Amino acid sequence: MTHDHDLELRPTAAQTEAALNPPPGRNGGDLVVETLAGLGATTVFGLPGQHALGMFDALRRSHLRYIGLRVENNAGFAADAYGRITGEAAPLLLSTGPGALTSLAALQEAAAASAPVLAISSQVPTAGLGGGRHGYLHELPDQSASFRGVVKSVHTVRTASQIPSAIAAAWKSALTVPHGPVWVEIPQDVLLAETVLPVVTAMDATPDELPPRPELTALAAHLLAHAERPAIIAGGGVVRSDASKKLRQLAERVQAPVVTTPGGKGAFPWTHPLSLQSWIEDRHTTDFLEDADVLLVVGSGLGELSSNYHTFRPRGGVIQIEADLGKLESNHPGIGIHADARLALQALLETVEPREDATAPARVRELLDRVRARIDGQDLALEQQVLTAVRRALPTGSPSFWDMTILAYWAWSAFDAMGPNHLHSAQGAGGLGYGFPAALGAAVADPTRPVLAVSGDGGALYSIAELATARQYDLDVTWLIVDDGGYGILREYMTDAFGEPTATELTRPDYVALAESFGVPGVRTTPDSLEEDLAKALSTPGPSVVVLPALLRMFAPTHLD
Repeated sequence: MTHDHDLELRPTAAQTEAALNPPPGRNGGDLVVETLAGLGATTVFGLPGQHALGMFDALRRSHLRYIGLRVENNAGFAADAYGRITGEAAPLLLSTGPGALTSLAALQEAAAASAPVLAISSQVPTAGLGGGRHGYLHELPDQSASFRGVVKSVHTVRTASQIPSAIAAAWKSALTVPHGPVWVEIPQDVLLAETVLPVVTAMDATPDELPPRPELTALAAHLLAHAERPAIIAGGGVVRSDASKKLRQLAERVQAPVVTTPGGKGAFPWTHPLSLQSWIEDRHTTDFLEDADVLLVVGSGLGELSSNYHTFRPRGGVIQIEADLGKLESNHPGIGIHADARLALQALLETVEPREDATAPARVRELLDRVRARIDGQDLALEQQVLTAVRRALPTGSPSFWDMTILAYWAWSAFDAMGPNHLHSAQGAGGLGYGFPAALGAAVADPTRPVLAVSGDGGALYSIAELATARQYDLDVTWLIVDDGGYGILREYMTDAFGEPTATELTRPDYVALAESFGVPGVRTTPDSLEEDLAKALSTPGPSVVVLPALLRMFAPTHLD
């Protein structure tokens, strides 16, 4: 008896011929790039190294587009942004030891932000695996141990036949919610060894779905429909699962005000009558959320930034929808629904009864008025002027990537992202140097619109080398560098805590002259001319740098009150 699926597995004559006569001169590196192409990858990021040369040589025999950066950590940030923009797993090719380890900070950010990155590193020759101390260049007793606490999964290859399955398993892991970075390592001798294996033509690595349990969504729907003062906190999980429209439908159906976390920027329309915007680091907002008798948290673990530095104390019931099992009830007890945000919101929409509440928009307006009054009382006109200029200069639909700098801290709370997946920052892990290389990755992902990067002068020094990358590939990224002569936010923190700062002041270059030395146009601007200069740079194809010398201040924190 022959089943249909048996016929599907039976190779065609052409496939049999190709399998029996693979092209000569292929090696383990070819299996890597063939597998990536078979999974649907079109672009890879990375930096070559001695042990990885077999993998990089194979690129010239493939149709994959290679984008090479100058520092492995920056290549990781670029792959992170590519994954955020496309929703695809972004391949990141690295060498052994120092090359691999230099990517760790970027992979931590990808893990914190649920960005799908498929990191593929070389390893010392097979004889050195398992801790054998042979003195190979770049040798570590256990390279993968350095990544296990950072990435979702680790896959070590020992033979050529293992390469396609290991990469496919990693691909599936990266794209199964919650998305995240994964690690594959392949020994140098396996990458270089000639292979007689057939060309890899197609791989099935469909990610698993994570639907909610129906009894939990039924209970959540009942609680929301019968709440007196429901509210919603929308985190990055809403953006990553493309669930913004479903979030809006649910909020409108139960008349629940919505605030977004820094990672959830753009998940809910900024000017919607139910929008609390993203002033989550504000005592008035914290009080509002604490007063909710039913609080729905979607795609957030209510970590430090999303809970006003753990000062948030909900008095009502909490419903938490979260794809990361370890984050369920990790900070606040409640009804934990382990699910993809999009599937869980869809389940709620199918069961929740409409709720009428004519007072909700008025309560939202009252809260936003109180927030504005608090900010207006702090003599922060310059900061608001600069942020407004950036918003006006940035075309609608263009993404922006923000480093850990004072203007980014303002953007988390006060910047209208004008849609989901438009504003990205390094707020997940909080490392410096993210903005510019991430913007380069976004420009590779979508060359049809200009991309904005925002850094302070301290963070910019992490990424200067990537001006060469921007020029080499003619990437349409405008880099705004706010130059305040040091690590501005640390200067404020230390002054507030100790009375004066230490180790925060920096000698820095002439950023305009430096950009021009790479062949990248640069301009020095002022707060009054920022909008015009930034708009001009964004409308001019190719890379550019805009430098704003300015000493910006943060708004007063409320978690210390």
